[in-house]
This record gives sequence, C-alpha cells and structure tokens, in this order.
Amino acid sequence: MTDLTVGLIGAGNIAHVHVAAWKALGARVLVHSAAGAPEFAARYGVEVATSYDELLAEVEFVDIVTPSPTHKAVALQAIGAGRDVICEKPLSLTAEDAAEMSAKAIAAGVRIYPAHVVRYFPAYASAHAAVQQGRIGKVAVARYFRVASTPAVAGWYREVARSGGVIMDLMVHDLDQARWTCGEVETVYAVQNPPTVDGISPVNVAAHVTLTHASGAISHLRATWGATGTKFRSGFSIAGEHGKLEYSSAVETGIEEELQEAETGDLLIPSSTLYESPYLTQLREFAQALRGGPPPRVTAEDGTAAVYLAEAARESMSTGQAVSMSTFRKGTVA
Repeated sequence: MTDLTVGLIGAGNIAHVHVAAWKALGARVLVHSAAGAPEFAARYGVEVATSYDELLAEVEFVDIVTPSPTHKAVALQAIGAGRDVICEKPLSLTAEDAAEMSAKAIAAGVRIYPAHVVRYFPAYASAHAAVQQGRIGKVAVARYFRVASTPAVAGWYREVARSGGVIMDLMVHDLDQARWTCGEVETVYAVQNPPTVDGISPVNVAAHVTLTHASGAISHLRATWGATGTKFRSGFSIAGEHGKLEYSSAVETGIEEELQEAETGDLLIPSSTLYESPYLTQLREFAQALRGGPPPRVTAEDGTAAVYLAEAARESMSTGQAVSMSTFRKGTVA
C-alpha cells in the first residue's frame, strides 16, 4: 500500500501502535494532534499536518486515535470533507451519537469503521469461527474477562462522562465479543464495586455484566481496572453442548479445544505461534475494504451496538434492575 496516504489524528498511546501498522503497510502517514505531533512525527519518520483541514486535503482517509469524548466531532469533520473514517473504540460515548455518525457517513457516501481490534486477535477469531462452524454445538454459557492497570489515577478516564468508565473503556471489547460470538442480546444486568460516586470512577474497580442472548446463551463478563502496575490479561471460556473453548493470556499463547464427541484432540491454533500484530491485520483489512475490497469483519453497526450494550450496563448499575434491549431507549441504534 505504498500509494496510500493516511491521516492519523492524535499522538497518544494507541497512536504508536497504529502508526507502526501503517508504516509496516508502506503507507504515507500525516499526523495532526492537539499536542505532541512534532515529536511523534520525528520518532516515526512521518509528516506533520499543521491543521486538520490541511490533513484532510491530503489524505485518502483518517484514522482517529484521540480521546473517546472527541471521536464524534473529529469523525464528523472528516465525513463532512468526504473522507472515510477509521475510529478507535468506543465509536462514541453514546449509541445515539454513534448512530448519528453512521447516518451522516451514509448520507455523505463514505464509510466509518470502529477499531474493535480484539476481533483480530487469533484466539478470539478462532473461537468465533469454531462457534460459527458448530464445533462445540449450541453455546450455553460464555465467560469473558479483561484486567488492566487502572488509567483512572489521573486525567480524563476517571470522569465517567468523558471515558464511560471501566465498562465503556475496557469491557466494550468483550461486549462486542459476546455479541459477535453468541448473537444479539436481549437483557443486560450489571454491578460494579466500588460504585461510581458523583460521576467519578474509583481508581481500582471491577464491573460484572450478565447478558442473555436471543440464541439462549448466557454471557458473563468481568472487567477490572487494577492497581497501578497490574499486568494486562484477558481470556474467555465458551461452553457448548459438545465441548468448550478456553483461552487465557495469563497462562498460554494459544487456544484449547475440548470436544467430547471429536475423534481427535486437534488444536484450533498451535499453542505457541508468532502472529503479526492484530492492529496490522485490522488496519490492512480496513484499508482494503475502503479501496473496494471485501467488507471488514466489524462495521459501524457493530461499533454502535457495543456502545449501546455499555450504556445499558451503566443503566442497570444505576437502577439495580436488568435492562431489556427491546425497550431500552428504543430507536437510538441505527
């Protein structure tokens, strides 16, 4: 993709991962950011755009890696300029805003793709494929967990109105996974400990969400912002009528398959294999789709649905009641 010119909006933590992927693809990269763009450009050998308008005039599409509360405004400006958009998760902080972004992209004849990169991690992609192929039969119970060092010790993450808290920022990945693998969600029930008080998230906090799916499956999700220095880890256990799929980043690099009715005990993927960066896989797929290739495995509708589920979980936490997705703010999802 040496003829591709990408506009990278933002120069924070996740920008470093994205720019490495674009460089690996051979793309020309222009970066624009409220702060840090010159230093970022010098480090990676990319170009600086002194204004957003300047960048939009030069690029084929934009890759938004700014803080979550800015996603909508940045994306709408790009859409208004007729540019396709890749946007880090969450697509926005409300499903209503995400639906508006999607509708305006359709009206402008451009596309917007949410960067739900976990769909590109080999273990998660393999588990999804195994379920779709019926390898473990009908799913009964799925469990997902995600633990990270808290970002809420300083900055905007602790303000739930700006970050969405641990559910919108961290669990949104597994909300997307549960829906992707187990199907559409009917009800959402959530608890958090310690609770959010006056819109401020605790520094160390765990949230638990239970989803019931139209397929009959039940998903249990846990997301934790742990003490500073907590090692990141994630995983899942998906149990079906014929077996289960298990993965934990804390203890292995692959995925285990247990099939009671299978003749062989083959692994879906090798237990220790080096893969290319999922961010590279994701951005290549997006770029190819934007250039007329096959649709990517994640769409604006998926990004909106994940935000909608996160909103429902926060509503459940505030009321102590399960939320029915058929009636919860009906009509806000495009």
